[in-house]
Amino acid sequence: MEELTGVQKLIASAPLRQVASLTFVFAVILVVRWVARAAIRKRIDDGAIRYKAQKGVSFFAALIIVLVLLAEFGGKASGLTVAVGAASAGIAFALQEVIASFAGWLAIAGGGFYTVGDRVQLGGIKGDVIDIGLLRTTIMEMGDWVKGDLYNGRIVRVANSFVFKAPVYNYSADFPFLWDEVTVPVKYGSDYLRARQILEAVAQEVCGEATEKARGFWDKVVRTYRVEPARIEPLVTLIANDNWVEFTVRYAVEFKARRITKDQLFTKILSEFEGTAGRVAFASMTVQLVEVPVFDVRVQPGSTPPAA
Repeated sequence: MEELTGVQKLIASAPLRQVASLTFVFAVILVVRWVARAAIRKRIDDGAIRYKAQKGVSFFAALIIVLVLLAEFGGKASGLTVAVGAASAGIAFALQEVIASFAGWLAIAGGGFYTVGDRVQLGGIKGDVIDIGLLRTTIMEMGDWVKGDLYNGRIVRVANSFVFKAPVYNYSADFPFLWDEVTVPVKYGSDYLRARQILEAVAQEVCGEATEKARGFWDKVVRTYRVEPARIEPLVTLIANDNWVEFTVRYAVEFKARRITKDQLFTKILSEFEGTAGRVAFASMTVQLVEVPVFDVRVQPGSTPPAA
């Protein structure tokens, strides 16, 4: 019988055939996954449903791969026990950050830290969560050089292990509202009572709808946690300082509407103050020089003029 060459032995070997078959199966699974995700992106318009469908396809593909591996190597696991045990300590040390991030993913999934769509501050980064992976959370960042709660265009990926290392600030979990405030300086001598009435009316007009929604969410928070009842309705307070009378308008606002709400408040307040015919006026520290005063220097008779 003719003896097989080295290449023929390699081709005929069971391990190589096994690797080849697994590679083919995995390639088919990944191609099907890619086609399914492309179809989902093309056919589903709703962003939330599209995101969940794509994540579901990826999870299902990963599950099939794991099942294939278990079916292929499940009966041979005993032969790998010694090698795995010897390498486990070194692998755990080398991948400790990866393991911590995976543990963070488990904590996020089961602990309710945040979910996709929440506005959070995580690891010093503030923004909206747009994806949660096994190792990293992807955030659409806001702030930094952009004022207000607006996107700056950067996409930041933060390791999930940060949930164990730093506080997680969630702006939209159980209570998707924030308490915000604006300060309004009013000139001394103005009609303070009229100013307060204007501010209360404007706050109620602009924030009334948000107040009603916030009240329902806050009732659920009070029933869920041990927290004291809080005032949801807009509140106007007054202090006086050396320069002006300062009113503060405090109100509840949806976490994504802080900037636009301030714009609406100040636009309405300016209009209402101007309609009082000077009874209520904004105070300002602006100093304007209209002209330079004339200095009249006179020399008394008999006196010696100063030397130049």
